[in-house]
Order: sequence, then C-alpha cells, then structure tokens
Amino acid sequence: MTLALLSFTGLSSLGTFSPALGQSVERWRSEWPNTDFELHAIDYDEILSGGPPKDGIPSIDNPEFVPVSAADNLAPTEPVVGLVIDGEARAYPLRILTWHEIVNDVIGGNPVTVTYCPLCNSAIVFDRTLDGQVLEFGTTGKLRNSDLVMYDRTTESWWQQFLGEAIVGELTGKKLKMLPSRLESWERFAARHPEGVVLVPNNENIRSYGQNPYDGYDTSATPFLYRGEMPDGIEPMARVVAVGEKAWSMTLLRASGKIESDDLVLTWEAGQNSALDHRTISKGRDVGNVVVQQHRNGKLHDVPYDVTFAFVFHAFHPDGELRIE
Repeated sequence: MTLALLSFTGLSSLGTFSPALGQSVERWRSEWPNTDFELHAIDYDEILSGGPPKDGIPSIDNPEFVPVSAADNLAPTEPVVGLVIDGEARAYPLRILTWHEIVNDVIGGNPVTVTYCPLCNSAIVFDRTLDGQVLEFGTTGKLRNSDLVMYDRTTESWWQQFLGEAIVGELTGKKLKMLPSRLESWERFAARHPEGVVLVPNNENIRSYGQNPYDGYDTSATPFLYRGEMPDGIEPMARVVAVGEKAWSMTLLRASGKIESDDLVLTWEAGQNSALDHRTISKGRDVGNVVVQQHRNGKLHDVPYDVTFAFVFHAFHPDGELRIE
C-alpha cells in the first residue's frame, strides 16, 4: 500500500535515484534484477510490502471458461466483472479474482488484463497492448495507497492498478487504456449474455474460491496499510463510483437510483453481494449494481468506471470532484 496522496503528474515528475532511498531499493534488487529503479514517478517510501513476494498472488495466464449455461456454483447475486468486446462476452467472478487479482486474457482477438484489488475494491480492465507490444502482468506483492502494484513481465516495470500507469522502471510514464466493463451480479450478466462464458479455476483445490479472506473489511473503520490523508465529509471505506477525476458516493446514487452529469448517466439497482463483507461472498450484504454510460451519437454506451472506496479516490485524485450530496 502507500502513504502519501501523490497522484501521477506525467513525465515531469520522473524521479532520479536518491542515495537516501538506497537501502529500500537494494532490498528489492535481488528480487527485481531487471527493474530499472533509476526511473520512478513516485517516492519510494510510498511503496509498502503487502506481505506476499513477487507473484506470491499468482496471476491467471491461461484462463479457462465454461458456458454460462454450464456454470452451477455461482449464486445469482455474486459479483462478477462482465466484459464484452467485439461480440464476445466473458464474466470474471470476484470469487476467483480475489485470490489471483490479475487475469491475462484475449477476448475478441484483443489482449486484455482483468484486475481486481480487494483492498480498494477496484475492478478495472485494461488493454494490454502498449505501443504495439503485448504485455503480460503479474503481482509485485507491493502496495501504494493500499492499491495493488502490478508489473509487466517484459520490462518488469511497476504499474499502479488504480491508475493504469507505470510508476517505476523503464516504462515509467506510460499509461494503459482502460476498457469498459461492469461490476455486476452473476444473474445480470447471464441474463444479458446467455451465450457468454464464465471464468473457472484452473484447479479448484488450490484456493478457497467463494470465500472472502478479508472478512468484514469494507465495514472496518480504516483501510489496511494506508497512511495517507482521509477524505472530508465521508467515511474512508464508503463506496464511491469513480469516472476519471469525478466520483459520486454510492449512498447518493442509491438514494436517487439515477444520476445524470453532463453526458454521463449513472444508475443503481439492488441485487449484488459485497465481496468484502461476509466470510462467504455469496452471503455478503447487498451493495447493488452500478452501470455508467455516456450519451454518444444518440445512444448510450458503457464507459470505464470503478466502484471503489472514498479513501482510494481521494488518495489518487486529491483535487478530484467527489459528490457526496
């Protein structure tokens, strides 16, 4: 995780190696001999160990799927990341993503990485083609602002999951394209895409799939391994819907059911379990389903959004706009 509220500000913020930070970096070099630590966009003391080592939380690099009609172990209200590209529809259940955090996949001929950081409740899909090169991502075991720090296996640069930006290494300053997806209940995805497929574990026995190792986390008073400022006027663990540098509290959206802001339309409907509440995900309290769309050419189109916690949005967008009421 991390401490400060520094958000990435572009190449002008690139750091140079400081002898004062040498001890921290030297501890990492043995595990990361291919990472160029001379290049970084953040202060190294913002990066904390989350506990696991490099790839200690294993990404899924050869994902397996079954048809929607064959999936028999998902509760109707369990959360999944629903992704549709070029007519292909795939669901990635949080019961699996919680234990792996990254899925490297190809859908509709497009290389993507599907990511989920449980400590931020941040589910984001990225195009993993960068400057004509297809990258594959893994977990560093590090955190910044309580958020997953990923790495690419080509240059071993480190990437901030919440922003999709490289913060350490050769690719520092590069940014991945976020792709529209929905954090939705299993029944909603299945109803929208009965011809779709759903991710299943490569080996059912290696993790306690369906169980939440962060029991009660999203009702705790404070986030884990976070030392930054807290947002004003809202509980740090309150859910917000973030679109770029704007966000709306879930309480506000839930009360109205629909919010229109410029060309955006945000809607909320009941019927999705929190993945971070009960020990068993399918028993988590109802936090509802959010859809964010944009008016374009006379139609509504899905846009990238994130249902995250207020402290996360504030940490990465301290000057962003957060509507509470």
